[in-house]
Amino acid sequence: MTPDQLQVFATEYTAAWCSGDPERVASFFAPHGTLSINGGPPAVGRAGIADSARGFMTAFPDLVVTMDGLDVGARDVLYRWTLAGTNSGPGGTGRRVRISGSERWTMDATGLVETSIGTFDAAAYQRQLDGAA
Repeated sequence: MTPDQLQVFATEYTAAWCSGDPERVASFFAPHGTLSINGGPPAVGRAGIADSARGFMTAFPDLVVTMDGLDVGARDVLYRWTLAGTNSGPGGTGRRVRISGSERWTMDATGLVETSIGTFDAAAYQRQLDGAA
């Protein structure tokens, strides 16, 4: 994909995260793609990735993701983002959270994400959930 095509892809991916539709997020991944967050076990395949997205969408019903930038390398893409929302889903704290992070994507030959390695500051996230931010 060209840098311009990747920019469009990333913009549409961001919109998918804001859509409330976890399957829409998963559609950006190869059928057997993977998504791991902060070194945790990867979500595998579109169903697993949709489940991971659903967890965030359920915990934060007003979830808004913004794209902070996109860095295109020779072998991978760094997608930088900010997530904001109120943890008002089932069992939520009712607290507002705003965190930034990134996903390092490896794309497959068809232009879908084959692997995504996501990171964010989990301690800052927890402090905000606890009301200590």
